[in-house]
Amino acid sequence: MDSTRVTEHPTSFDRPMTGADPTDPRGALMRTPVEPRASGSAGSALPAQGRAGETPPTAATDSPGAYEHAQPGAEQAAEPDTHRPRPAAEGVPVQPGGMPATPAAPPATDRRAAPEPERRTGQPTAPGQPTPMRRDGDRLRFVGAATRRIARGMDLDEIVMGLCRATVPTFADAILVYLREPLPVGDERPTGPLVLRLRRTDRIPAERDTEGGFIPAAQPEPSELEAVGSELCEVRPGSALAEVLRGVRPVFTDTPAARAALPELLGDGREFAVPDGRRAILAPLRGRRRVIGAALFLRGPERVAFEADDLLVAAQLATHSALGIDKAVLYGREAYIADELQRTMLPENLPRCTGVRLASRYLPAAETARVGGDWYDAIPLPGSRVALVVGDVMGHSMTSAAIMGQLRTTAQTLAGLDLPPQEVLHHLDEQAQRLGTDRMATCLYAVYDPVSHRITVANAGHPPPVLLHLGGHAEVLRVPAGAPIGVGGVDFEAVELDAPAGATLLLYTDGLVESRLRDVWTGIEQLRERLAATAQLTGPDHPPPLEALCDEVLDMLGPGDRDDDIALLAARFDGIAPSDVAYWFLDPEDAAPGRARRLARRALARWGMEDLTDAVELLVSEVVTNAVRYASRPVTLRLLRTDVLRCEVGDDVPQLPRLRQARATDEGGRGLYLVNRLARRWGATRLSTGKVVWFELNRG
Repeated sequence: MDSTRVTEHPTSFDRPMTGADPTDPRGALMRTPVEPRASGSAGSALPAQGRAGETPPTAATDSPGAYEHAQPGAEQAAEPDTHRPRPAAEGVPVQPGGMPATPAAPPATDRRAAPEPERRTGQPTAPGQPTPMRRDGDRLRFVGAATRRIARGMDLDEIVMGLCRATVPTFADAILVYLREPLPVGDERPTGPLVLRLRRTDRIPAERDTEGGFIPAAQPEPSELEAVGSELCEVRPGSALAEVLRGVRPVFTDTPAARAALPELLGDGREFAVPDGRRAILAPLRGRRRVIGAALFLRGPERVAFEADDLLVAAQLATHSALGIDKAVLYGREAYIADELQRTMLPENLPRCTGVRLASRYLPAAETARVGGDWYDAIPLPGSRVALVVGDVMGHSMTSAAIMGQLRTTAQTLAGLDLPPQEVLHHLDEQAQRLGTDRMATCLYAVYDPVSHRITVANAGHPPPVLLHLGGHAEVLRVPAGAPIGVGGVDFEAVELDAPAGATLLLYTDGLVESRLRDVWTGIEQLRERLAATAQLTGPDHPPPLEALCDEVLDMLGPGDRDDDIALLAARFDGIAPSDVAYWFLDPEDAAPGRARRLARRALARWGMEDLTDAVELLVSEVVTNAVRYASRPVTLRLLRTDVLRCEVGDDVPQLPRLRQARATDEGGRGLYLVNRLARRWGATRLSTGKVVWFELNRG
């Protein structure tokens, strides 16, 4: 008996007992048929046909069509033996209409000529016709190669394609694969009726259609197999198709149950396209003890019909395909969850801040690791400032992404309190220690003030930022390195640097500059040179566009430079000119609202915005009145002229005002109501020394 074994048995078939019926298909894979000593008949009739234009596969390949065959006449030329010889390793089947892939065996030296190879029907094989599988070992090798090909697929289309390519033309002349719509994921229980959709079809080349096929004479020479099956079918409970799909084993379509199920599967009137006799097998696809589809294998009239042993082959193919489809659906759900998790952890859109333009990029480490711990953020702050944050949690997994999300939320909360950058890092370090002892991360936190054209930077073990000046000079900013977040017991230091108008600040994670092929400082130097070279293309008076600059930076990555995920944040400093800023201090007294109206009217006249005078005077008077009522120190008033007119009133009272509906008998409480109705936007932000109430008006 051939030593080849089936190593996986997704569908249970018992070993036949002594005295079992030899026609029972359950023991086909474990029996060795007795061959005639001087006969050239094959062990089973499962021919292998090749596709038109393809090179015949060799037995050394791993494709499903590369099972081992004995050449016609190769064994008959030798002296017959009582022991069945193993197939020749280099043998391949004769392709339809072609020549043998290996030289013919030398002629016999004695008078006994080698007989023609015959089918089990007793008829000799015609010249040029495919040679059937000679024994059960060929079936086992075919099943092993086919299941390996199916298992190689990762997504749904690859697995279904692997089933079709492994089956046609080696096992069948055509195949139709139906899958449930929608496919259930994991252990979730499907809802609604069972609907099957034709997912994929495959067939032998079209030129063989003239020899006869699956389509009746009323439809001569069809060009596509889709004419056989309908696109969609609903399986009615209790129908013949439902009973067939509920079974575990494949069935021949000449059985009464399968013949009754074909009209429901293929569509009314199309069941006659299936050849008569045992030339079609309907195999249910079952995963996690439920139906996920069906496969229909067909053979043409010119080919040997299916045998009982072929039901076991179809069962193996269906079982492995169903397991692969279930795996692909689970993998697709996990990939979807990973993408959604990463997308929600990162900002969906960067804010539009006064005096600065922003652009960002994020690249995962690989398609198989779509989530990671890198993040970036831009947070508007009071006084038209903006906080720029970039961080990197160790690892690129779901855990790293979850920790990143917690740290990012903490950073946003701390930024809303308008804490200094070094204090923000200190609180992030405490939060990381509360999350766990091994929660390490690097972070760089910077605050840009467009009025003063200054930037304050604090670092926690992160690579330093690069500043690209307007003239094309790029420099690596010298900021204290600091210890990573999560170490604990360390102090963070902040530095204040110039941020000239037209300059571009680039914040990034170490995945951009560090890899197996280069160290981090070499990568930083290459980044600096790349920025300088890109700036030279636009000239000394025009900075490069932000989006194009980000793309150029990512183009510096080579094939071996994608070891980690990458977060990139670019900020173009436009600033606010001093001529567009008006700033005053007001004593907390009753005359302060009137003085605030006069100062605002003069500033608007200087800027040529007299059409906003009435609205600005009214709103400034209401906000300043609320501030001086409770303030104990001077109140600040600032007007900013950008694409909008922004007014900011600051005081030393930390309580934020709340919009409320004043009653008819109330003497106050209508100031914020007027601000809410007349202003384009308004808000209040708590500071470490008090609060700021601001509103914006559209310029006329």
